[in-house]
Amino acid sequence: MNRPHSPFLVMVEKEISDYIRSWKFIILLGLILLTTAASLVTILSLIRDFAANIDLDNSFVFLNLFTASDGSLPPFITLIGFIGPIMGIALGFDVISSERNRGTISRVMSQPIPRDYFINSKFTGALLVILTAVFSIGFLVIGTSILSLGIYPSFDELLRIITFLAMSCVYIAFWLSLGILFSTIFRQSATSALAGLAVWLFYSVFYSMIISFSVNNLYNSLNVSLLLRLSPIELYNELTTILLTPSIRTTGVLTFEQLYGALPSTLPFSQSLLLVWPHITALLAASFICFGITYIIFMRQEIRA
Repeated sequence: MNRPHSPFLVMVEKEISDYIRSWKFIILLGLILLTTAASLVTILSLIRDFAANIDLDNSFVFLNLFTASDGSLPPFITLIGFIGPIMGIALGFDVISSERNRGTISRVMSQPIPRDYFINSKFTGALLVILTAVFSIGFLVIGTSILSLGIYPSFDELLRIITFLAMSCVYIAFWLSLGILFSTIFRQSATSALAGLAVWLFYSVFYSMIISFSVNNLYNSLNVSLLLRLSPIELYNELTTILLTPSIRTTGVLTFEQLYGALPSTLPFSQSLLLVWPHITALLAASFICFGITYIIFMRQEIRA
């Protein structure tokens, strides 16, 4: 005898179905697959035919698949860092406003279910779609590389790649939370989308310029680095670069005395993880705070038929 499904799980399944059938998700997924395929073909060609002409660490071939570039296309981590926010905002900018404008939200709320099931199912469904898409693309890159190169990733490389994919999901979840927040605040989906894109554009282009102009009289770059880390984009870029580049041994600026006598070497995964642990904590906190604000606003809003 089949047990009845939880109302929350039913709502999550419905949201997942709506997401994967929407044109915006299909277009985004096609864009990600197209850019990933182009980047992968280029890097595999470099590794196979021209490895002697570029600076590739042969002991970390699979990590180079995500970080190396021939200059014609940005590396995979840059593509994810650029397309990820767009994906998160696109999945979240109309989840509340569209339901409100169609009048369906009042019908759902009239059912005998807790009110927070509605907002939680929206976020959970989108997050599961993001997890599936990101990990599928990541494993597709690994599988294609194994078939093409005939080599397998080491355990250390596999841990780094899986952590990178997980942190990419957390990064996209922040922008998803931001999109849902604006969808909760604004009644028009277009306004919500523009607000989300404005925040992304601010951090992508203007934030680093403002920091550079504001603190150009500081005597060291440490203060600039700390201020730049207030940007989720900077946090993600630094986190993923350290994870996928084992030769990076610090997140700060080294003095000559610290560099003198140091032997070039790579860090194990556990040490790289310790370096980026503050970045991971900050990204998780930003995602939880953003969704928490959304949750509070939604629970206090008046819903009319």
